[in-house]
Amino acid sequence: MKVPAQPYRCALGKVQPVVTDLDAVKRSGWREQHILVISDQDERLDFLEREFIRRIGERLYGSGGQHG
Repeated sequence: MKVPAQPYRCALGKVQPVVTDLDAVKRSGWREQHILVISDQDERLDFLEREFIRRIGERLYGSGGQHG
């Protein structure tokens, strides 16, 4: 008779981080609290949209220079 082997359970499995879906967090933030989180480097935006986002960021928070 074959008995299925129990999978080994590592004690460290409990401390593994849970991967967060960042787009889902951003989506719910927008829908529930009208908070928009977006990078001026987001490739889903065209040039004018990225420039608009950059200018809003600079107006509200000052010039932070380029990153990346």
